[in-house]
Amino acid sequence: MTQLIAPVFLAPILITGAAQRSGFHLAKHWLTKGQPVIISYRRHKAGVDELVALGAVAIQADFSSDEGIFALIAAVKKQTVSLRAIIHNASDWAADTKDSEAAAAVFRQMFQVHQQAPFLLNLELESLLLAGAEQSGQMTDIIHLTDDVVRRGSHKHAAYVASKAALQNLTLSFASRFSPHIKVNAIAPALLAFNEGDDEVYQKKALAKSPLSLVPGFIVLVQTVDFLLNQPYMTGSILPLNGGRHLQA
Repeated sequence: MTQLIAPVFLAPILITGAAQRSGFHLAKHWLTKGQPVIISYRRHKAGVDELVALGAVAIQADFSSDEGIFALIAAVKKQTVSLRAIIHNASDWAADTKDSEAAAAVFRQMFQVHQQAPFLLNLELESLLLAGAEQSGQMTDIIHLTDDVVRRGSHKHAAYVASKAALQNLTLSFASRFSPHIKVNAIAPALLAFNEGDDEVYQKKALAKSPLSLVPGFIVLVQTVDFLLNQPYMTGSILPLNGGRHLQA
């Protein structure tokens, strides 16, 4: 599969939640090409050190409160006057619970991370994206990473899925609001890579969920992000990255 070769921009790309998995691979992809990258992370992991060694600016940020979100915004503005793109990758995963108080806490947490943080970051960093567009003479980008499960719901993770569905809807609103200088799109991935400890039974079940019977790795997400950054005629779109899972009964 041929990988897109995207140009390097002077303005940095901001990637939230980049300490591991999707965010880490996206950041590393750009850094190895000489593209400036700013990452946020909630908890320090080895991936943060690796990205910093490659040249990333790393900012610790906790999206569980508005104060944490605004702290990241202020830190980003201290680092740069312009942005090429914002990739909203930061995510939290919590199962529903039958206890009402605990369920309410989970819902609030999902709201904070998947809706409130992208909402406030988009609003507060719009001026940096506009500066990036003026600097480069081309449109800049916001990309929301949602989840393929939004299309069918979940009986175990209803709060998580509802918050990701709301993020997809925000894609439409911000695409309309920020045009024509900022494109806003979403990518809805299914499982891209197994976690350590995923047993053979689980892996076999996961492979059977899509017609392509493939868990492709994070390279397909990198390719899709590159496509959107280089695509001048697409905004308000939600791209499924699911191996054809929607075709299964």
